[in-house]
Parts: sequence; structure tokens; C-alpha cells
Amino acid sequence: MAAVVAASAALAALASGCGHSKNAAVPPPSTVPPSTTTSSTTTTTPKHAHHKPVCPLTGTTPSSGKVPQRPALAVKVENLPAARPQWGLDKADIVFEEPVEGGITRFISVYQCQDAARIEPVRSGRFVDVQILQPLGKVLFAYSGAIQPVIDAIDSPGSLLEDVGADRAGGAYTRDNTRLEPHNLETSTAALYSAAATFGFPPRQPPPPYFQYGHAPLGGTPASAVHLWFSNLDETTWTWGVRSRRWFRSYSDTGPAIQGDDVQVSAANVVILRVNEYPTPYVEDATGAHENELTLTGSGQAYVFRDGFELKGKWERPSLSQPATFVMPDGAKMNLTPGNTWEELLPTTASFSPAKFTVAG
Repeated sequence: MAAVVAASAALAALASGCGHSKNAAVPPPSTVPPSTTTSSTTTTTPKHAHHKPVCPLTGTTPSSGKVPQRPALAVKVENLPAARPQWGLDKADIVFEEPVEGGITRFISVYQCQDAARIEPVRSGRFVDVQILQPLGKVLFAYSGAIQPVIDAIDSPGSLLEDVGADRAGGAYTRDNTRLEPHNLETSTAALYSAAATFGFPPRQPPPPYFQYGHAPLGGTPASAVHLWFSNLDETTWTWGVRSRRWFRSYSDTGPAIQGDDVQVSAANVVILRVNEYPTPYVEDATGAHENELTLTGSGQAYVFRDGFELKGKWERPSLSQPATFVMPDGAKMNLTPGNTWEELLPTTASFSPAKFTVAG
């Protein structure tokens, strides 16, 4: 019982303190950007073109037939049990799961080809966000507070992140009065793109592709699930749905990852990158935990889960300006299947285990 109480106290301290050395206060309604306007425009492929428009971050044809002419929008979303159920993760083109201090994880939910009417709960920024998002060019970045060195990195002259965080664009955020702070800050893609227009951020072209799509190479192993252990506070399982042909997310402590709108989080691809994690000199929260960094250039082990198969190989990323590519031991490309992707940045000190399909009898 003493151990359980101690663990609960530690988790509560993390929930109340993480990333809020600068609190994100929501400005008064007078600063709210017009919610009826949007900064995005769309374009259609000319009739004489021989190929259909393709969403750059999913490799799929947009449901509207048009790719929005706007930059990617990245939103930091919390992943503590107190933050669940989340909203809006199913509308993201890409979700990056990053380890942060204290054995917990956060999400960077990236939108471009779809809109999310509700994204919740928005939480604080980290150093590693800048590195993860750099290949997308100019990106709108939505977050709720951060330690000052992180804010300086986000707002530095050379940064590719355009700040639409709650400290600057508070009118694009509201508080969900059915939940306790700080797990109740919500926003939407429309509000954030509108805020960007209000600040004079110019409309931009869609981002370059982040992943390569195509047929799977030979050498995959059938897999029905993959279990990821970031820490004792964060265990996740992705399970393959044979009929839906998607991977469905669940948690060891709270069960299936069902959003507030009763939609279970799922992905066409789950990609695992084994990365080195190390502490920075900067204290992140009231517990005294230091913010961590990840080594995201060079190479490391990579695993691609698509179409009910596991592909093993390595990731390669020569510089932060380029996204990682994935190759098999024989050099064949580990392409993804078109659709949304969850990229799991799993420290080399953590573990995962895929489960193979079994045939009855």
C-alpha cells in the first residue's frame, strides 16, 4: 500500500508540474481571433493532369478532392491517464509519441489534410519538438507553456516553428469545464489557422512528404500486435484489426484508447524508432526532473508495422532538416502504406515486443 501511495503521489506531482514553469493563461475574450474565418485556401488538380491530388503527410487522396494550401499544424497533446479521453487524435495525419521527463510521454499531433473540431488537452512544449518537426518546413506550433529555454528556441529567428501557443494566441483556446486544470485546455484546427492569419503569418504551400509510401518489401513477419513499454507509467499496445486493416491503440492502465467522441485511436502504420535519450541541464518541473533530449540524427534500429506485418531494419537521418528513411538489412526501402502514421520514439532503454499471428489447430 505504501508503494501504491508513493507512486500515486509521484504521478500527481508530474501531472501538476510538467512543463508549466511558464503558465499558459488564456487571454480575455477581446483577444479571440474571429472563429468564422480561416487562413487556408484550397486548390484542385487541373483536369488535364494525369494524377490525383495526394495529401503530403498520408499519401492518400483527400476526401474533398483538394489538398489544403496551408502549412502543417502541430499541437502538443497530453498522455497521462488524467488527460484521457483525448480529442482530435484520429484527425491527425501524423502523431509523434515522444518520451519526456519522469517516464511519461507526450504527443505531437500534426494536421494538414484534415480538420479537427476539437483537440484536447493541449500541454507544454519541449526541446525535442523543434527537431522532430524541422523537416516539415514552416509549421504552426500550438502548445501550452514551456520552460523559458524552450520558448526561446521556439521563437528564435532561425526557428521554423510559428508560435500559436496559448501564451500568444490565447483566444484560440478555451477551458473544458467538465475537467480539471491543467488537463482541460482545448482548441481546434480552425481556431489555430485563424489565429495564424490574425498574426500575419502568410498562407504557405503544403509541407513536403515526411514518409515514403509504396509496396511493402519482402521479408516481413506476420504480426497481430505490438506492445511498447516506455516505463511503468506508460505501457501501450497496438493491435491489428484484420477486417478494418488498421492498428488499434490501447493502454495497460485505462484500456482501449477511446476518444471523447467514442472513436478508438487507430493507425494505418505504426513506426518504432529506437533512439538515445539523455537529460539536459534544464529543470522541467516542480519535482526537479530535468528535461530530456533525443538523438535524432545518424541511424538506429527501426520497425515498421503495416498491413498486419512487422518489417525490421534501421532508420537513417543525415540531418535534422531531413526526415528519417527506413531500410531493410538488404537495403530495400521499408515503405509505409498510405494512411495516417504514429511514430513511436522509443528510447533504447525501453522495450517492445511484437506478437505473431497464430493459426488454430
